Amino acid sequence: MSTSEAVAVTVETEFDWTTFVERYWDRSPVLFRGLSPAPFEVSEVFRAAVHAGSCPGPEERVPPHAQLTVERVQRDLADGLLPTADDGGFDGYDTRLAARLDGSRYALVVNDFHAFDAALWSRERAFYAGLWEAVGLPVTGAITTLFHGTYEHSPVGVHKDRFATFMFGLRGRKRMRFWPRRPWDEAVSTKVDYTGYLPGSFSADVGPGDLLYWPADYYHVGESATSSPATSVNVGVPRDEHHAGYEVEALIADLDPARLTGRGSLDTLLHVPEAEVGAPGPGPDGLLSPVLPEALGGAVRALAAFARPERTGPRVTTVSQRHWTCGGFAPAPAAAAPRPLADADRLRTVPGARVLWAPDGDDGTLCTANGLQTHTSLGPDALTAVTGALAGPDPVRVADVLSHVQPGTRRDDVRALLEALESFRALRREP
Repeated sequence: MSTSEAVAVTVETEFDWTTFVERYWDRSPVLFRGLSPAPFEVSEVFRAAVHAGSCPGPEERVPPHAQLTVERVQRDLADGLLPTADDGGFDGYDTRLAARLDGSRYALVVNDFHAFDAALWSRERAFYAGLWEAVGLPVTGAITTLFHGTYEHSPVGVHKDRFATFMFGLRGRKRMRFWPRRPWDEAVSTKVDYTGYLPGSFSADVGPGDLLYWPADYYHVGESATSSPATSVNVGVPRDEHHAGYEVEALIADLDPARLTGRGSLDTLLHVPEAEVGAPGPGPDGLLSPVLPEALGGAVRALAAFARPERTGPRVTTVSQRHWTCGGFAPAPAAAAPRPLADADRLRTVPGARVLWAPDGDDGTLCTANGLQTHTSLGPDALTAVTGALAGPDPVRVADVLSHVQPGTRRDDVRALLEALESFRALRREP
């Protein structure tokens, strides 16, 4: 009997986080059939795919957070091959690409996927709250990735991640193939052609409504179970090979995914001037110059300047508040446009939303909700009064919230804060 026949993924029909953590977390793959309620809805996923595929600029380049391949060849230009609102949904998108590509296989992969739709992010965050309660919030946050297309197998081939992965089937059928350990001896991290290693693998087919989990130490590859298009969303929770550099990047600057390639990386964010990295060789005494090349010296000076307590302290507060309020999924979707609030408007706190604040220098307070932040001139007493007024189960009129703050507090500032928190989706306006 071959290994592929001897090993199979455990199949479950009922799901709860307590049982999952006790039996499978960091232990072995498991497939849950017909998960309900599901953390993703097809309409929200397509809407996020459209937002993520927006290509500003005349060249319409594929955004840096996305990867588009046709017959294993990666495309740099979108060339009309990304989802649009005019497609109406994945069915329309698939029909358009089938005609456009004349049946060629394609793959669309979108990283940081939860950042492109607020409803999707909220549903995902609520679903994973049970896991964080059992195992703790991930240090650098979980990742969300869309996989869609007719590709024969994942463009990267067989590989191992540093993430424990949850794969949610939405449309079509996909097959995940696993190896408990690296099946090759060469010093390479991936294999696109893995035919020779199939006898040592085992697999699981995932259909709409199914959830497949595998730990971080399993080598794996995604395959198309049929020739029809398939759609899935993967959530990865970091478990292996954590690097301190991830936290350093978060402390230095807000890393927008659109700025993480080319000239948008940390050299620009740190404002290091362009300079040659090379330096003269050793002198007659065989010693190198004690002066660093300007490119390296500039980077050291920039980091040293940032490391001053007056800069690192506020930044640590900023990053910490975002981490504790984003529910494990950062970056959070952008805030909605603020809307004016009238005294008669009624507000209710959105379930699961946390509001945190901390002094922000000498001129006010940094207030954070759902991974988004605003500065307010209100002090701790006023913020305590405002959040306390909104803490009950019933909606509260804006006028009643204003009545809770101490005399002398600028009511316009309170109203502006409420409008900001509503735009962060921490407050909801009731009819």
